[in-house]
Amino acid sequence: MSTTPKAQPVSRLRCIACGATPDSADQDFRCTTCGDLLEFVFPGWTGETGLDPSPHDPSALKDLWLRRRISVGNDRSAALDQSGVWRFRELLPHLPEENVITLREGNTPLYSLPRCARAAGVDHLQAKHQGMNPTASFKDTGMTVAASAAHQGKFRWVACASTGNTSASMAAYAARGNMRSLVLIPEGKISWGKLSQSLDYGALTCQLRTDFDGCVRILNELVRQKPVYLLNSVNPYRIEGQKTAAIELMEQLGWEPPDHIIVPGGNLGNSSAIGKALVEMQELRLMSRLPKLSIIQAEGANPFYRSVREFGGKKLEPMIADTLASAIRIGNPASWKKALRVLQATGGEVEQVTEVEIAIAKAEIGADGIGCEPASAVTLAGLKKLRRSGFVKAGDSVVLILTGHLLKDPDFTIQFHRGDLFTGVTEEGEAARAKSLQRGPVVLDADLGAVIAALDAAEGIQNSQC
Repeated sequence: MSTTPKAQPVSRLRCIACGATPDSADQDFRCTTCGDLLEFVFPGWTGETGLDPSPHDPSALKDLWLRRRISVGNDRSAALDQSGVWRFRELLPHLPEENVITLREGNTPLYSLPRCARAAGVDHLQAKHQGMNPTASFKDTGMTVAASAAHQGKFRWVACASTGNTSASMAAYAARGNMRSLVLIPEGKISWGKLSQSLDYGALTCQLRTDFDGCVRILNELVRQKPVYLLNSVNPYRIEGQKTAAIELMEQLGWEPPDHIIVPGGNLGNSSAIGKALVEMQELRLMSRLPKLSIIQAEGANPFYRSVREFGGKKLEPMIADTLASAIRIGNPASWKKALRVLQATGGEVEQVTEVEIAIAKAEIGADGIGCEPASAVTLAGLKKLRRSGFVKAGDSVVLILTGHLLKDPDFTIQFHRGDLFTGVTEEGEAARAKSLQRGPVVLDADLGAVIAALDAAEGIQNSQC
């Protein structure tokens, strides 16, 4: 049976810079006073009004959310309860039930990574795999909320600029909600595994001769001129949905926070969302302390890393991003100020990793039987650096956020194991140290003896590595 909350959350928009509190947002979700981003706040339970910061009873909330997990039935209320996002709707902006678009997102697994733990030099390592969402990336947790807001607003068209995962998620939720979707992607800089999803879900897909940031500029101009609802992560509804991954993680850990949570850094909406959830959960007394939230970027797409390390977070200089980890190939991240705030609030760190370090980490995660896309693997690569610097101790508990499924970018994986991912590029020499992790296909005659010989050779290699 579905459990209905006694009271709906009261939320309001607020500018992250000047503090203005508009009644509604413009089409580009920017503050009309200063031009910065908007976010949702919840006066009355996050200390905004000077009241007790936790009017909700933490134990009652935890019990309610657990009861919803075993909700049965096929009606709309049951679908909300079975969603790993809407199950936590007491901590989300209220949207009428009839407008909610859900694919029963969330409910993603938490895996132990014993081999990766040894490679990183830590005793306790787990991964929250957001690639196990309906469209195979973390974007679904935010898209269900933002697409539902578009549905409530009776928009016929929704749109996004994307490096792949956002487009797949938006197109799926738009189709589910009987809306049309427009995708702007950078030509030649997107994985076909991701693009195929948006095509299959019926999106109007436009490949623009520019990079991701150029697509964003066109999209922002478009939504000011046409009745099209913007679904990139500047949309604060997206952030609210994505923060439920952290709530679900804490529930899976019995509300005992890990010492560290490590996330990839691209447009920085996801790290902002997870950090926002951590701060709110502590304020609501759902957990006793804050984990350190650290953000890892690819060396060729590291504007946030440079902002923190070179400018103390006072400014961010856009760059032309260049990394094989296409999901984080972003040179001008929209949510960098939000990410900086949660980095400071949790005492986390920011780090950068090379292309070869990403490829090695990805193969190591795969060796634990847990596949992920390249952008997810920056978390393990970054953990190794944080461990070497002493920021992470051997006995610390660590959770990596894996943001996308292995099959999002199969070409990367195939080229790595074939040994030609870095052929002819500056990293070719460094890539030699990844050879022991490569498992390319062995081409043989259709002969039993040849197969047995290959099996024996593989057994010998395995024994020598033990």
